[in-house]
Amino acid sequence: MRRHIQRAIILSLVLIFAGESSAGQTIPLQVLLGGTHVHGLAIDRADPDRLLIATHHGVFVTQIAAGVATQVSVRADDFMGFSPHPTQTGTYFASGHPADGGNLGVIRSTDGGAGWEMLDPGVGGPVDFHQLDVSKSDSSVLYGVYGTLQVSRDGGETWRAVAGAPPGLIDLAVSGTDAHRLYAATEAGLLRSTDAGVSWQGTPLLAEPVSSIATTAIGEVFAFAIGSGLLRGVEPHLLWKPLHRGFGENVLLHLTIDPNDPTRLFAVTQRNELLASRDGGLSWTSVARP
Repeated sequence: MRRHIQRAIILSLVLIFAGESSAGQTIPLQVLLGGTHVHGLAIDRADPDRLLIATHHGVFVTQIAAGVATQVSVRADDFMGFSPHPTQTGTYFASGHPADGGNLGVIRSTDGGAGWEMLDPGVGGPVDFHQLDVSKSDSSVLYGVYGTLQVSRDGGETWRAVAGAPPGLIDLAVSGTDAHRLYAATEAGLLRSTDAGVSWQGTPLLAEPVSSIATTAIGEVFAFAIGSGLLRGVEPHLLWKPLHRGFGENVLLHLTIDPNDPTRLFAVTQRNELLASRDGGLSWTSVARP
């Protein structure tokens, strides 16, 4: 009972700070993690000390050394499918729900996550893409999942349905080197598509549940498999190398890699604990926990 009361108090503090007019307010990072759900991470391409956290109550930017987070989004919406543009500094894509209900469709920010505009409702929308990613080899190509797998080939302006999404889908990532190659983290393992999501095949050695998947522009693929921990493969063959198994009962739900330094990674667990690695995923430290 005491834990529920404490969580309610923390959540009320976050809601106060993350209101419609609270952009620019700063709160302890621990308070933020204790009172909201994290839906995505991204490292600022221009400033590696800025880690953006997309949450159920807006987008925040952290100052890791100070242990604080500042709301950067003007609105305190529920930002799902949060994905950075692979080359344009300050440009991000997302989907999700407005604070007052409904779906956001496909939205974009070009000012570092402060203001957002709807690009398109998506097929059958307004969509709520829980999984969304931008191709690093062709930034005009985006994929998202809302009932079906959808694709945009004009930077998110228009969308079409490709095929049904893989069963038990948890996370989605586009290859860093081929805009037609996709990876799907599912409850049954990691799947790969080489035809833009029309068909899917299993990947060797990863037939156990995979909770997060991330790629880099140089062809690296990072996957967290429940039971095996964090692994790294290199496209196209993906000969998996174990990086770290010592996560205990923690499961990585969101993983991001510094676009300028692939040895720097951040992750969020199912318990909303923020973790960091500075050696390519071989070792991890806790940044903050609820």
